[in-house]
Amino acid sequence: MRDVLEQLAAWWEAGEQVALGTVVGTWKSAPRQPGASMLVGSDGEAVGSVSGGCVEGAVYQLGEEVIDSGSPVLQRYGISDDEAMGVGLTCGGILDVFVERVSRDDFPELGEVVADIGAGRSVAVATVVAHPDPDEVGRHLVVRPEGEPTAGSLGTERLDDTVINDARGMLAQGRTATLEYGPEGQRRGEGMRVFVASYAPRPRMLVFGAIDFAAAVARVGSFLGYRVTVCDARPVFATKSRFPEADEVVVKWPHKYVEEQVAQDQLDPRTVACVLTHDPKFDVPLLEVLLGKDAPDLAYVGAMGSRRTHEDRLARLRESGLTEEQLSRLRSPIGLDLGARTPEETAVSVAAEIIALRWGGQGEPLSETEGAIHRHAHL
Repeated sequence: MRDVLEQLAAWWEAGEQVALGTVVGTWKSAPRQPGASMLVGSDGEAVGSVSGGCVEGAVYQLGEEVIDSGSPVLQRYGISDDEAMGVGLTCGGILDVFVERVSRDDFPELGEVVADIGAGRSVAVATVVAHPDPDEVGRHLVVRPEGEPTAGSLGTERLDDTVINDARGMLAQGRTATLEYGPEGQRRGEGMRVFVASYAPRPRMLVFGAIDFAAAVARVGSFLGYRVTVCDARPVFATKSRFPEADEVVVKWPHKYVEEQVAQDQLDPRTVACVLTHDPKFDVPLLEVLLGKDAPDLAYVGAMGSRRTHEDRLARLRESGLTEEQLSRLRSPIGLDLGARTPEETAVSVAAEIIALRWGGQGEPLSETEGAIHRHAHL
């Protein structure tokens, strides 16, 4: 829903009825991930995408029907039949799309959700997308981190408590998925499916070293949806004008900055760190913090440098007491082998390594591989 949130909020505020189609399940080479959404306005306008063009026409038509009836529908789209001109996915994947009507009456809590997302607060929306009793389908429950209030209900207190507990765990990981329960919330039951969409703040990218390569990595990181911080101890280089795409530029010794961030619980398992200083006085103490025994649990730690720089860095880190297991978390030299030369090309190689590590990719040409293109996330 995040990708269509601005338009959805505008229509909701205006009191209009809108159809919201959301991908709630995928199999094989599905083109979009769970959470991808498409809107059908009461005036016929379409916003967003659930499949990159394969089934949008069918979802649009279903959305118009749902606006009129008010009854939500869970629809599965599989492989298309080209000869029969059938609706489906030419990529061979399978999508489950849940289409519901959204308005002030249908989803009164949406305003709270929009406010939370806009303010960068963590929030999850749990929606019943399948149930033996059709009247239960479409119920919403808004879930926030431990100690914060919830809103709405999925039907019973027992069910709400079960889903709240599960959704908070997913929200902490920034994970979106469909869960299955018994009709009354039994964990080992089946028949009811609840789609939990997590809206956690943007994951962080920490870029250390105020150099031209850092500017390019910051640009790519911002493009990929990260909240980018550039950090360097040298105020003459660490300026906002040199890094306009960064969300913040910090003038501080990098290892001191990370220590502060850890103490303030500002780093999480989605955070990626790119050490581009390739200067021992900066990167060795920094990597000691990022990889040592009290290191934060990060998704990625990469360090730039030549093979010679890399070997010298490893020797220094071993002398400081880091173990081979700790050093194994370091991706150095940073990036995938794309033959990159320029800062921009290098930034692409760094982004490619982060993406491959996240989704379990091997960095090989797809034309030389077999099997499913899309893998489950490793991070």
